Amino acid sequence: MAKRTSHRKYGKKSGSKVKRAMHEMKRGKLRSGRSGKKVHSRKQAIAIGLSEARQSGAKVPRKKSSRKKKS
Repeated sequence: MAKRTSHRKYGKKSGSKVKRAMHEMKRGKLRSGRSGKKVHSRKQAIAIGLSEARQSGAKVPRKKSSRKKKS
């Protein structure tokens, strides 16, 4: 069998962005994009952190498309 090499899916920078977003969410300071509403969801806080990491050029896997392919 071929040997599998392990590599980081997410870079250190992306981890720190998510950490900061989670910290803000727990303190009640994190707000969503256009609407500016307070974020309460843990999943949404992670998504915001990863989105910011992508914008800054950190190593983050591609977003999965929301549309399903027709077969």
